Amino acid sequence: MPTPNGFDYVIVQVVPRVDRDERMNAGVVLFSPSAAYLGCEIALDESRLRALAPAIDLPAVTRQLDAIRAVCAGDPAAGPIAQLSVSERFHWLSAPRSTVVQPSAPHTGVCDDPTAALERLFRASVAVPAPPARRT
Repeated sequence: MPTPNGFDYVIVQVVPRVDRDERMNAGVVLFSPSAAYLGCEIALDESRLRALAPAIDLPAVTRQLDAIRAVCAGDPAAGPIAQLSVSERFHWLSAPRSTVVQPSAPHTGVCDDPTAALERLFRASVAVPAPPARRT
């Protein structure tokens, strides 16, 4: 039987106008210290974001989301933050900020497989299900 792993996660949110506090979920970052795991799943639904904020600077948002992926992966091109330990990178990624791309408050859980937990959380929090088929 697998050993359960505790984990912390944040939802990556796009907040096009911080003054209005309207948010759209765009990803999940999950950290499991016991499994030495840090992973993220990010997908930006540009049409939904444009419906929420028609004037949003999509390239800037995309760059910020790409930076999260790179720091999470420890990509040397992401600079000194990406060279920190897994724990320090998660804490940097989950720190509150008042930019267009923000983490939610941290949440916790327990799982056998952090990768599967990340996928499940992404599907539940970010992925938009296909609309039901229309009956004619």
